Amino acid sequence: MAVLPDHWIRRMARERGLIEPFEPGQVRELDGRAVISWGTSSYGYDVRCAPEFKVFTNINAAVVDPKAFTASSFVDIESDVCIVPPNSFALARTVEYFRIPRDVLTICMGKSTYARCGIIVNVTPLEPEWEGHVTLEFSNTTPLPARVYANEGVAQVVFLKADEACETSYRDRGGKYQGQRGVTLPRA
Repeated sequence: MAVLPDHWIRRMARERGLIEPFEPGQVRELDGRAVISWGTSSYGYDVRCAPEFKVFTNINAAVVDPKAFTASSFVDIESDVCIVPPNSFALARTVEYFRIPRDVLTICMGKSTYARCGIIVNVTPLEPEWEGHVTLEFSNTTPLPARVYANEGVAQVVFLKADEACETSYRDRGGKYQGQRGVTLPRA
């Protein structure tokens, strides 16, 4: 596997709709104010967080169960800023919609700006031929409330090209998160 450079990302975005909406450069300032950067980087793409959040709350004394996760464990928030409670987490989604080619796998990592504040951004790999909005998980590892900013950079997607296309893609398997839009909760 090889890590794919910026010119490949720009070409695939233009020719195949790899990322929509797409920013061919790095945005570091918007309307005269500094922002956490987003857009194409040397070997990846920095994604933005949409202003739709699901903040975890345990008001119902629920048990976290990935096979039977309940939406009542979340409070829905639409805002340009989300406050994640101490030692808790929130779900969000990317502004960008992805269409991953059959011979590409992506790995996504949180941006250092958030990591240095104790906010961990977790995203599972985007498999070959998966498409959709990426669901983001923000873990606040600190004993203090933490801010997450919508419409600014939160994580970087790195594209890895295989030597040959996979035999069975995510689409072929009928993956349960195929084509997801919005913040998507766990599905059993």
